[in-house]
Amino acid sequence: MNRYLISLFFILLSSYAGAQITPAKYQQPITFTTVQDHQNMMDQLGIKSLRQGPSGNESAPNHANYDTSIANPYPELPDVLMLKNGKKVTTPEQWWKQRRPEIVEDMEREVYGRLPKKIPPVTWKVEIQEREFVGRFPVIAKQLVGHVDNSAYPMIDVNIKMTLVTPANTEEPVPVLMMFGFSALPAPVQPNTDDLNKINTAFRELLSRDPEIKAILDKYPAYSPLVRSTTQFPFGGGAQGGEIPSNQQLLAAGWGYAMIDPSSIQADNGAGLTRGIIGLVNKGQPRKPDDWGSLRAWAWGAARGLDYLETDPAIDSKHVGIEGVSRYGKAALVTMAFEPRFAMVLVGSSGKGGATLHRRVFGEAVENLTGSGEYHWMAGNYMKYGASEAKFGSMNAGNLPVDSHELIAMCAPRLVFISYGIPEKGDAKWLDHQGSYMAAIAAGSVFKLLGAKDLGVSNDYMKEKMPAVNVGMLEGELAWRQHDGGHTDTPNISHFIAWVKQKFLK
Repeated sequence: MNRYLISLFFILLSSYAGAQITPAKYQQPITFTTVQDHQNMMDQLGIKSLRQGPSGNESAPNHANYDTSIANPYPELPDVLMLKNGKKVTTPEQWWKQRRPEIVEDMEREVYGRLPKKIPPVTWKVEIQEREFVGRFPVIAKQLVGHVDNSAYPMIDVNIKMTLVTPANTEEPVPVLMMFGFSALPAPVQPNTDDLNKINTAFRELLSRDPEIKAILDKYPAYSPLVRSTTQFPFGGGAQGGEIPSNQQLLAAGWGYAMIDPSSIQADNGAGLTRGIIGLVNKGQPRKPDDWGSLRAWAWGAARGLDYLETDPAIDSKHVGIEGVSRYGKAALVTMAFEPRFAMVLVGSSGKGGATLHRRVFGEAVENLTGSGEYHWMAGNYMKYGASEAKFGSMNAGNLPVDSHELIAMCAPRLVFISYGIPEKGDAKWLDHQGSYMAAIAAGSVFKLLGAKDLGVSNDYMKEKMPAVNVGMLEGELAWRQHDGGHTDTPNISHFIAWVKQKFLK
């Protein structure tokens, strides 16, 4: 038997052995559709039917409510400073040792889910580091990958993608705003002209091995398959109407920024719940009712990104913020609430599950988050509050033990900036801007208890109305500003930077 046949024999033998051993040692991950996973959770909870969520189409029969006179069917919010035993919280010590832990427990069990007791560690690697330009700013750009240890269950591989960009011409550590979004180098260094010509020559020779392609290339002897890019990746985008992109505003202020890719942590759908970090920890099996959802998983991933930033000497790790818009605005607020090392947050147009009150019936409703489209953001238990028929009866938003004002309060006394645009430019009424303002008002009493400033008005959330567009409430550690743009926070970036500098980066 020649060497080739011997090698082939051993390859086949090892493949056969692996096929026999692997399934016995590692159970294959469950593969559900989103609908199947949603039904599995309904079955676990004993839910027979859920109420249908309202439609964002105002001409639809089941259109969302936009009548403010009926928007508050459950006007009594849980008292953020009242212990479950009925005693009032009057000192910071009571908040930290008694009331806040009560809120955290309810938030984890009923809304966002609990972190598993054992989550594998993450090892960060700098895959690429180079000097680039972002606009007119010279920067050091790093492409990072955080590998989650999957030795206990190799069937699922999780690699967190993050890009870090810092000013090149600075000797002091810089503050960083971590943003949820696509992770890629902003302006990868390209080959010079001579090197590019060599690559094109080699590329043409390779392509010419195919007679059909060679005939085409022979017709265009001056053609170069590869050309230099003349544009940069629109990193930190969202700019409208000629505004300076967020990332360039940050660099101009002497900050760095990081982009962390949520999809590399956990998929944004129900079918992905048996994959990603949730699936890895559960070894490919479906969630239990109080297991974490995607929002909490993204927040966990951001905290692991912060782990890396704390090791980088270019970063002022005591002044790292977190930012996101829309569903990532929800994730940013959840991150800030549960990870105390983040110093500041910019919450952009977050809606239900973020800064807007669950109890408000205006635009998006709890039932939209309990249906099969967005339930994966939350703990399975959250679905109970959209149930019309279940073993426990029926429940609604008024039955929730907590609400979003308490999520905001969990961030106190650190810096919280809540940002929205206007419906006329695309920041839809669906998001319930007033509901977010009410939540911020109600959270203010905790900021004051801890020696910080709130929005500077009363904490009567049923009385206070939003200020005019472009009128910022930026005097306290809790801030609010509705800009005149759309579904983006870019118009508020300059105000956010100035506000942070006023507070602790003078």
